[in-house]
Amino acid sequence: MLNKFRENLQPILEKMGILFSSMGLSPNTLTLIGFITTIISSIIFGLNSLQLESILNSSVVGSIMLLIAGFFDVIDGSVAKITKKTSKKGAFLDSTLDKISEAIIFLGIAIGELANPILCLIAVSSSLLVSYTRSRAETLGLDLSGVGFGERAERLLILAIMGLFPFSHSLEYGVIIVIVISIITVIQRVSKSLKEL
Repeated sequence: MLNKFRENLQPILEKMGILFSSMGLSPNTLTLIGFITTIISSIIFGLNSLQLESILNSSVVGSIMLLIAGFFDVIDGSVAKITKKTSKKGAFLDSTLDKISEAIIFLGIAIGELANPILCLIAVSSSLLVSYTRSRAETLGLDLSGVGFGERAERLLILAIMGLFPFSHSLEYGVIIVIVISIITVIQRVSKSLKEL
């Protein structure tokens, strides 16, 4: 779903890609910056269990860091296209760190008691299944990009937005939404694959 929105933003993303590439930052460097920012977001979520509300709103600050990480996740691809530095190694690194970072985010939310740990486990499992169905289909010659509305960008955006709401358990609602859209997306991808194979 956000891929279509991203297409409309392509001129802006290209300008940002030019800006970041002029700084000498490689796509892999931006991928690592995004990954480190995700780890920081997860740590901040986890700090919620220490009851530091007077100096740190873990849900809000962690969500802001997650949005920043998402920004770098978009920009690394733009820089790769602008600089023509796309590579199999970069694609592998980006994809692998995406999966690791998603698991880390749900771990931080669970440790910080911002959502039920069982729900976090279901969310990360169903999220990984979304990615698995696409990658498995690709090995069989099918293209599932854009199939379903619960891709990684949508899932993380939902978590980040829900974490910004100023009411308790807002992130837990975000986790539940992620579970629902992930399961629907898996069903959509399995259905499409079985029709085309």
